Amino acid sequence: MASETPETPDPLFWRESRRDPQRPGDGSLLINLMGLTVCVLVAVTVFGLVELWPRGSVSFGSGLGIVHTDGAVVERVRPVTCTQPGARDCRRVSIRLLSGPQSGARTGFTIIGQASILALKHGDRIRVYRNQLPAGVQGAPATKLDAYSFSDFDRRSPMLWLAVAFVVVLLATGRWRGLRALLGLVASLVVVVEFVIPAILHGAQPVEVAVVGALTVILITMPLVYGLGVKMVAALLGTALSLLAAAGLADLAASVAHLSGATSDETLYLAATQSSISLRGLLVAGMVIGALGVLVDLTVSQSSTVIALKRANPTLGFRGLFSGAIEVGHDHIAATVNTLVFAYAGAALPVLLIFTIGHSSFSDAINGEAVSEEVIAALVGSIGLILSMPLTTALAALLAERMSPEAVSAAAEHGHAH
Repeated sequence: MASETPETPDPLFWRESRRDPQRPGDGSLLINLMGLTVCVLVAVTVFGLVELWPRGSVSFGSGLGIVHTDGAVVERVRPVTCTQPGARDCRRVSIRLLSGPQSGARTGFTIIGQASILALKHGDRIRVYRNQLPAGVQGAPATKLDAYSFSDFDRRSPMLWLAVAFVVVLLATGRWRGLRALLGLVASLVVVVEFVIPAILHGAQPVEVAVVGALTVILITMPLVYGLGVKMVAALLGTALSLLAAAGLADLAASVAHLSGATSDETLYLAATQSSISLRGLLVAGMVIGALGVLVDLTVSQSSTVIALKRANPTLGFRGLFSGAIEVGHDHIAATVNTLVFAYAGAALPVLLIFTIGHSSFSDAINGEAVSEEVIAALVGSIGLILSMPLTTALAALLAERMSPEAVSAAAEHGHAH
């Protein structure tokens, strides 16, 4: 008697790709074509990773160095008489060092003005840096230099607890899917930290790095979070094509609008220390990566909507699936575009306030590069979103039309939840 072996279920993608006997060759050709497109996308991404992967050490310029800070806790704050001419609201801060070579030692420093900003009080965790005169330079005899100076508040503990709360809420509500989403988020951060940032520092073109990095993220996270199947294939292709269109549009808009990318202290520091980095390219790369999250959200939602419609009414063809999902997409895209625009508007709010205080006209305010960068980024991201909605819906409808009822039910179990 032949031994019986348990039947191994074939992957969801292949179950959904079986040829419909009522449509000989049609479904198989379409599925194969889309599968080939995904394979080409994977091959191009892998090639880009190999070509752009950072090798060797980075040669930094001779600009200002990053100041090393130590942790400290505030023990006392008291007002003192200002010794510098014209200074006022001076306060002496007594601290105890929590890290560094002098951990446990007590010292202090004086802060001048900015009472509302530097509202230090007993128990505050802060970061301080050691004052060191350059070699061969002597301070004035009458001037006593504090051993340490205030750098910033220590925000790591609040961020850590907030991250813990995020993980707990995500796992409690999403359970297994929440865990996969968390793993996808970690994988995305690894790609950015281990590939995108080092590759740009090694002199690679920021736009190329951002596109390859973004494609790597979606190729890793989308199958991980949403599984293999028609829904994932349609969302992946829709996201990739929309992302490439947004990248090209962002590059063109930055060139036509003569954006330099040098509008912040951070970019000026990069220009001084890493002259090989293209600040305009870095700006465009930021637009591409910034649009990635909302693109994935919209494309997966549209694919899920198509699958849900097909499950509710298996008789629906391409036209019915597309028209039904597109109605949902119109509402979703309106909300998502608003989210994107207001996110960039919030980033430009301090600059807009400065222009308002200076009694500048609205046209002059938005013409300034600091504001126009955010405007262009919001428009580029919005156009990418608008393009992704009908494209992904059409791809998902074409595939769902050729799915069996069993495959539709299996795909619906991996639906996208908000």
